[in-house]
Formats: sequence, structure tokens, C-alpha cells
Amino acid sequence: MSAGMGMGEDGGGNKGGVLDEVADGVFAYVQPDGSWCVNNAGLLVSQGRAVLVDTVATEARARRLRTAVLAQGRPVPSAVVNTHSHGDHTFGNFVFPEAVVYAHHETRREMAATGLHLTEIWPEVEWGAVEVVLPQATYRSELTLHVGGLTAELIHLEVAHSTNDTAVWVPERRVLFTGDVVMSGVTPFLPMGSVAGSLRAIARMRALDPAVVVAGHGVVGGAEVLDTTEAYLRWLQDLARQGVGAGLTPLEVAQETDLGPFAALLDPERIVPNLHRAFAEERGRAHGAALDMSAVILEMGAVFKEMAVYRGSRPACHA
Repeated sequence: MSAGMGMGEDGGGNKGGVLDEVADGVFAYVQPDGSWCVNNAGLLVSQGRAVLVDTVATEARARRLRTAVLAQGRPVPSAVVNTHSHGDHTFGNFVFPEAVVYAHHETRREMAATGLHLTEIWPEVEWGAVEVVLPQATYRSELTLHVGGLTAELIHLEVAHSTNDTAVWVPERRVLFTGDVVMSGVTPFLPMGSVAGSLRAIARMRALDPAVVVAGHGVVGGAEVLDTTEAYLRWLQDLARQGVGAGLTPLEVAQETDLGPFAALLDPERIVPNLHRAFAEERGRAHGAALDMSAVILEMGAVFKEMAVYRGSRPACHA
């Protein structure tokens, strides 16, 4: 793994990411520390062609991403792939006007429905002049983009982190971009998706036999990144089973639970919304259908309040 272009903190205090070549022609753009709104992106470059996997949350971060992508004479990406609809992975689309944006068809629908709602959750963040640029090309199951001598296989993982997650698989290099279905050193976040669905998605990604896993947030690793997320999800299911049986609420279970091996994961307060999803599944609630985003926004407002109770303060977006 060779060192790429480090983007540190400038005089204005705006942090960027580090672009590392994780395999020949395949780069990971990692933004420390991977917490709320601080995601990863990816870049494929081959034979004068380039494709970007995800963008970032704020205008300042998006412009730093563009600078890193175009450094050392690399070509302007002709395509951007959004792994799902959430603003930390899509708000920066607007700084790549030359690119066609690809995504699952539900990603486009959710982006249109939610707009810039993320900026309302954390109004204190300096978002800049971000705007919603919807995908111009959508797919339903699988789609392959050809990038010079590389291929980017877009795989819909069904309902997992969300209803519209896309994994990007580069078979020639055995590099997997998981989007937020998997996070590395960061607590998963599932209220708009499914615990059981995420486990199915991880099994599907594991079958690809990746050598390098670029998670949606956190450090780059190998298959062990899948292992940690899978273990957390199975533990979550056990907690929900016990909590429902004892007549407890998700918040009560979270407050009584020792995080054990997962205590070191960033954003531990996500156990609360994750348990809400796991409780719903334990009670047989169907999942996987298109979501009413207006209802989700209201529900998430209540869940954020419970996360604040759990951690003793409101979750902070570090974008």
C-alpha cells in the first residue's frame, strides 16, 4: 500500500482526507476519524480514465477531495458512483460537474425526498454551498462500469444500512468498497435499514473474497473488517431477543449493556437506533420496502434524542 496525497488541516481548521493507492490503480480516500459525517471515498484510474466512488459532506471537504483526485496529473472522473443516498456520501457530487452520477434507483428517489435534511440535523456545521445533484443513471440489480483496464461492478445489496446500498467490486484487484454497510473501527448505523439484511449483505460481499476492504467510514483493512461488523450485528440480535423477552425498551437495554469487545468502536451511542431496528425485526416487522422519508425524518428526530440521553450529549457531526 503506497502513500498517496495527504490532506491535513489548513489555517481555517478544515480537515480533509488522505488518498492512498491500495492496489494498482485503485485508491481509497480516507477521512479521519470516520465519525458522524466523516466518510471515505474511492478512486479507480486506468488508461486515462477515472471513476470516483462517493463524494463527501461539505463544500470545503468536497473541494479538497477534488484537489486530491486530480493531483499528479490524474484524469477528471467521468463517473461518480454513490453507494447510497446519505448526504455525507453525496453532497460533494456538485464539485464534479464533468461526471455522470450512477446509483441504485432508490438512491435517486431518497436523495430527492430528503434533499439537504442532513444540514438541518447539524446546523452548526459549515456546510458551504452544497447542493443535491441527483444520479443521472440508475440501475436495479447489477451494473458494470469499464474504467480502462479495470471494471467497477455495482452490486445492489438490498436492504442493509439503507434500502439502496451499492457495493463496488473491482475484481482485477480484489478491492471492495462497501459503502456504509460496513464500517471500520466505527459503530454500524442501521435504523433506516436492516440488521438481518446487513448480515445477508456481508455474506454476499465475503463470497467475493476481497483482499482489500474500503469501508464507508474508518481505516482500510481486509476481510477482518467484515468480521467485526458481522459480530456486532449478531450481538445486537441477541440483545434485542433478550430485551423483547424482558419487556424492556431499546434505550433501557442500551443503558444496561456492557459494550464489551465493541467499546472501542467510535459513536457507541448508535446502539440505541440499532436496537430500535433490531427490536422491530425481532417482533416480525417487515423490512426492505421503500421508506416514507418524511416518517423516517420524524422517527430519527426521536431516536437522536435517545442517543443524546445515552451519551449525555447530542451526537456531534465532525464535518
